[in-house]
Amino acid sequence: MPLQNRVTPSGDIIADPHRGLFTGNRGIIHDPATKTLLNKRWASPAWITCVCEFRGWRRKVMGTRSWTELFFLDEATAFAAGHRPCFFCRRDDANRFRAAWEEGNGVANVLARDIDAVLHRERLEKGKKRLHPLPMPVEKLPDGAMVQAGAESFLVLQGRALEWTMAGYREVSNAIEDAMLLTPPSTLRALGAGYRTTLHPSAQNFPSPLAGEG
Repeated sequence: MPLQNRVTPSGDIIADPHRGLFTGNRGIIHDPATKTLLNKRWASPAWITCVCEFRGWRRKVMGTRSWTELFFLDEATAFAAGHRPCFFCRRDDANRFRAAWEEGNGVANVLARDIDAVLHRERLEKGKKRLHPLPMPVEKLPDGAMVQAGAESFLVLQGRALEWTMAGYREVSNAIEDAMLLTPPSTLRALGAGYRTTLHPSAQNFPSPLAGEG
């Protein structure tokens, strides 16, 4: 049976056999004796996204009283849930993200804890995932942004919405309505400033809506 450590764009942690491209953590939120989650879903405001392989190190998932290994389909999913790149195992990506975050949010010389403080306000509301009004139409959102409509989550890529699943993305036949923003606004502004997310390969299975024009 898969462990309950797969993260959805809405920040929920579920059990699913698909691991995804990234790992990460929110501190220690599991019991190593049973490998089950505690009642809390975070133990630190530093919600980070890490690479699954680093320097050949091996960890026994949920096996020790250390950080709780969580897994994400891709970076867009992690961003939507409220995570940011790790400054240890993903230093280059983290520095690119910080530079874009500073540019998009009109600030300078921010530390990781400064970003974490803003993200913590943006990702939670009374202990649950905070949804935000769209600052622009869905098709105008930057690549890598994610929205929620009804009970489903959608990735925005090249002006179109792709439905998120634990196994990857799939095409949407109808226009989505009454969507709310899942990606924290400050991260959205970093995407708008040019940060490029690492997406699951399934996102590339669908041609741009502009393909063939000209």
